[in-house]
Amino acid sequence: MRAAIWIVLFSAMMLGLFPAANAAEFNDGQRQEMESIIKDYLLSHPEILQEMSQILEQKQKQAEDEQRKDGLVKNADQIFRDKADFVAGNPDGKVTMVEFFDYNCGWCKKGFPEVMSLLDTDKDLKFVLKEFPIFGEDSEYAAKAAIASGKQGKYWDLHRAMFSHEGKITKDSVDEIAAGIGLNMNQLKKDMKDPALTEILERNRALAQSLAINGTPAFIIDDKLVPGYLPKAELATAINEIRAKGGCSLC
Repeated sequence: MRAAIWIVLFSAMMLGLFPAANAAEFNDGQRQEMESIIKDYLLSHPEILQEMSQILEQKQKQAEDEQRKDGLVKNADQIFRDKADFVAGNPDGKVTMVEFFDYNCGWCKKGFPEVMSLLDTDKDLKFVLKEFPIFGEDSEYAAKAAIASGKQGKYWDLHRAMFSHEGKITKDSVDEIAAGIGLNMNQLKKDMKDPALTEILERNRALAQSLAINGTPAFIIDDKLVPGYLPKAELATAINEIRAKGGCSLC
């Protein structure tokens, strides 16, 4: 019975159900006895570690969900209405979908045709693009090139061309693609040096952190944040759920 009590107390402390007791409250003999009991019990019942891990994951997910919900409300203007972001689809659409992406993200590339098809069929959807380069210098270069290309009215063209490119996006491939769609390369290189581009990317990273976005792609559809790849049907379902509720509450 005493061993079971020790395990219950230990488990509760590990899961943060109440603060761990001050070490000074136990003498050396008590601490050694507790450690021995716990070790023997866990060796005999290793399944308890799996159960504790599952509970901990649930607590972490709950905390993450709460962080995202709070972040969506607090940062709604920056998420949905940042003038630095390119808007595709219907700028006056009653539902807004936001995507955080990286041009070297395999799942983003896989989802690109799904998003394009969705925009073709849903004429009441506003699509906001958040440059979120997380895969190194080449991705950073590609993101800056995309933003800078907007000054020549070529953002959407370059965005689609880079996502249609087979293989890794590198600095050389970005230049090749940009030149191929008719961008003035001298002007593009000059515009890419604008400190405002770095500020945009840093703002997007801070926003992603506030929303517990740790990878790409990540979609936001009004008050729902969905990390990871989604096929067209699932994106459409999420959008239609917002419409069924009467439209956007945040976007």
